[in-house]
Amino acid sequence: MIRVACVGITVMDRIYYVEGLPTEGGKYVAKRYTEVGGGPAATAAVAAAKLGAQVDFIGRVGDDDTGNSLLAELESLGVNTRYTRRYAGAKSSQSAIMVDAQGERIIVNYPSPDLLHDADWLNEIDFSQWDVVLADVRWHEGARQAFTLARRAGVMTVLDGDVTPQDISELVALSDHAAFSEPGLARLTGITDPVVGLKKSQTLTNGHVYVTRGSEGCDWIKNNTLQHQSGFKVDVVDTTGAGDVFHGALAFSLAGGDAPEDAVRFASGVAALKCTRPGGRAGIPDCDQTRSFLSLFV
Repeated sequence: MIRVACVGITVMDRIYYVEGLPTEGGKYVAKRYTEVGGGPAATAAVAAAKLGAQVDFIGRVGDDDTGNSLLAELESLGVNTRYTRRYAGAKSSQSAIMVDAQGERIIVNYPSPDLLHDADWLNEIDFSQWDVVLADVRWHEGARQAFTLARRAGVMTVLDGDVTPQDISELVALSDHAAFSEPGLARLTGITDPVVGLKKSQTLTNGHVYVTRGSEGCDWIKNNTLQHQSGFKVDVVDTTGAGDVFHGALAFSLAGGDAPEDAVRFASGVAALKCTRPGGRAGIPDCDQTRSFLSLFV
C-alpha cells in the first residue's frame, strides 16, 4: 500500500451556491449552502485516501467545534489525524466560498492567527514511514521542516505551489516535484506567461516542475522540453478543491512509481471527476472509477 503524508492547513469551507458571482456591493441570495472540510493539504489527503493510500494529515487546528468537525470528517474519510496538533483556546481556520452556475468560485480564507507557525514539533515524527510527503504553502514553516526531514529520510517530496504571501523559493528547492497553480507560479516568478514562468521555476530546483491551468490542462518540463496534458471535458458543477485533489492524486501516482506524464494524466482525470459534484470532496473518485473514465480518452 502507498503511504502518504500531507502537511499543511485544514479549514472549514462554508460554500454558498449563487446564480452569478457578485461584481459589486449588494445583497445576494444563495440557492444552496453546505459546510465541508477544506484546505489544500487536507483535501489532497482525502483524495489520496479515496484512491487507496494509507494517509496521515499533519497540521494544526483549534480545540473549538470547528476543529472537532474538521478532524472527525478527515477520520471518517480514511485520513489519520494522529499527528495533527490541537491548540487550547484557539479558533480553527475557515473559508467563505461562493460558487456560480458554471462552477467557478470566489474564496475568502480566514487563516486563524491562533494557530502557531512553529514547526519544530515535527522533529518528533519519523518521516521515513512514508513513500511521499506532500505539503501546501499555507503553513510555510511546516512545509520547510517536513521537506527537510523527508529528504533526510530519502522520501519523495511534492509541493502544492499555490498563492501565498511568502517567497516559496526555498520550498521549491526542497521539492522533487513542484506543481504550481497559474497564480502561484506568477507570484513566485513575477512572470504572467505560464510557460515562461515554468521555465524560470525550473532554475530553482533539480526536481520536476508543473503548472496546472484549470480546464486548459497541465504543462510540465521533462528533459528540458515542455510537455502538455489537455484538460478532460466534463459537466462542471463545482471547481472548489480541484487543484488540491490534483495534487493528492499526483503524489499518489508518483509514489506508486508512475512516470510524470502518466501521473499528470491520472491526476487530471481525478480532478476532472471531482468537478462533476458539488463541494471540494464529494466527487473524488476511487482508482477504478478514474481508470474507467480515462479509458474513454485512449
